[in-house]
Amino acid sequence: MSIQWFPGHMAKAKREVAEKLKLVDFVIELVDARAPLSSQNPMLHGILQEKPKMVVLMKKDLADPAVTEQWIDYFQNKNIPAVAIEANQKQDVQRVVQKAKALGKEKIDKLVAKGIRPRASRAMIIGIPNVGKSTLINRLVNKRAAKTGDKPGVTTKQQWIKVKKEFELLDTPGILWPKFEEEEVGYRLASIGTIKDQILPKEDVAAYVLDFLSREYPSMLEHRFGLEQVDDMMDVFEHIGKKRGCLESGGHVNFEKVSDIILQDLRTGKLGLISLETPE
Repeated sequence: MSIQWFPGHMAKAKREVAEKLKLVDFVIELVDARAPLSSQNPMLHGILQEKPKMVVLMKKDLADPAVTEQWIDYFQNKNIPAVAIEANQKQDVQRVVQKAKALGKEKIDKLVAKGIRPRASRAMIIGIPNVGKSTLINRLVNKRAAKTGDKPGVTTKQQWIKVKKEFELLDTPGILWPKFEEEEVGYRLASIGTIKDQILPKEDVAAYVLDFLSREYPSMLEHRFGLEQVDDMMDVFEHIGKKRGCLESGGHVNFEKVSDIILQDLRTGKLGLISLETPE
């Protein structure tokens, strides 16, 4: 099933990426640590060509640390530098700076070898909505350099931002892709709140989360909701609704409220540290 989730035109977006890539030495791609592959922008495949890239796994504080390590190894085995961070931790942000500095050094060394005066290396950050692009930029420069907001497309024009004396960032309007072909990808992104809750039925997304927990994190399911297994999803929703007080007049369970609880528990880490996909 092809799911449309953001308006836009693929050809135009691809052209914008290609044009902006000419201005930078390397790309910093942000992904969500809970779903690193699903939260990658597929438009980059084939567009980057030989452009160096590093991957930053955001929100590591919400992901399963053992699985995150697997993803770090996965990217590095593909010769892609990778680091997992929590954007409010200064030491994590500094690790991004060091990896970016190392990645840009090769290009600068080549310029110097040609007798060209050295300059700061230049990078472009790319990431899908709500992955934390503007937040990371602000942490990197230690001030409010990039606007942040709860709507995609807050950034409306290009601007170069200096990260101390280490490198320069080209902050650009978010480059997005308008749909994805795999239904599983849609459910993963909807589960962690990367795409709007209106795109997929909320009850279906919550059911996806419960089914996933029953297979991969059964102890968390039992601890949080008192469930040992997930068989009949309606019975499961009834159980959680009664346990968490999601009742309407007449004692009926409000399934929408139950869905909100399940998704919020996942997104805020109350269920535990969970990763929705592994490199395998």
